[in-house]
Amino acid sequence: MGSYHPEAPERLNAISDHLIAQGLDSYFVYHDAPLATFQQLKRVHTAAHLERVKRASPELGIFHLDPDTAMNRHTWQAALRAAGAGVLAVDLVMSGAVENAFCAVRPPGHHAERATAMGFCFFNNIAVAAAHALAAHNLSRVAVIDFDVHHGNGTEDCFRGEPRVLMVSTFQHPFYPYSGTESRAPNMLNVPLGRGTDGEEFRRVVSDLWMPRLYDFQPEMLFISAGFDAHYEDEMGGLRLLEKDYAWVTEQLKQLADECAQKRIVSMLEGGYSLSALARSVAAHIRVLAEL
Repeated sequence: MGSYHPEAPERLNAISDHLIAQGLDSYFVYHDAPLATFQQLKRVHTAAHLERVKRASPELGIFHLDPDTAMNRHTWQAALRAAGAGVLAVDLVMSGAVENAFCAVRPPGHHAERATAMGFCFFNNIAVAAAHALAAHNLSRVAVIDFDVHHGNGTEDCFRGEPRVLMVSTFQHPFYPYSGTESRAPNMLNVPLGRGTDGEEFRRVVSDLWMPRLYDFQPEMLFISAGFDAHYEDEMGGLRLLEKDYAWVTEQLKQLADECAQKRIVSMLEGGYSLSALARSVAAHIRVLAEL
């Protein structure tokens, strides 16, 4: 997105390098993501939005859709592939080829609303994946869990009032995108956290608020918007989570999936801009998913 932009290619490099350095890379099966189709994207986005983003793709240089969200000549394909990763992950999990999947993707997605690109996001990757599970695999209940430091306004916009989807989230508030606390739909459990909230309070929210609601819903598949910018080293936000907190919440969700969802989990990378903290947190998250 341009020099010095935090949503940079180095994010994925840091994750890959850390997995190799920790000797974890050999435990996983890797897949190249396909391009999402317009049919798959239109389950959660308007056709006008897709055409608008496609037309904005520049042949040279950088074009800003808003002050935070910019495109170069590769962005259109990258955004299609990021959304396609979730679709492929759903198909792999539903076929039984894999038990769960983590999608290391850029650009992220959870701020992309039905008709708006924003917050570094063009298409709502996690919403596209969840909608694919409902439409292509005939699931009747899926849950979206979002622990990014920013509220997943786009995911809420895509699924507000959809009874087949339960979304639970934590996020720093007040903070960008300054949403999530008003006009909540009955299928949304948004829990705002004040600046400085640490892992102990986060765990209390998960245990006391998230998990009872999730178990009552009995999801058939879990989708995790895995943003790691609530880490205390990440200057993008002001929360104070640690790798052990991400491992712990993943353990809770994995147990839920074991009991309710035939172990089905698709996790997709959202935020996380302190490269070392991001890499360590992703490793903690996928160690639990892979039971390493």
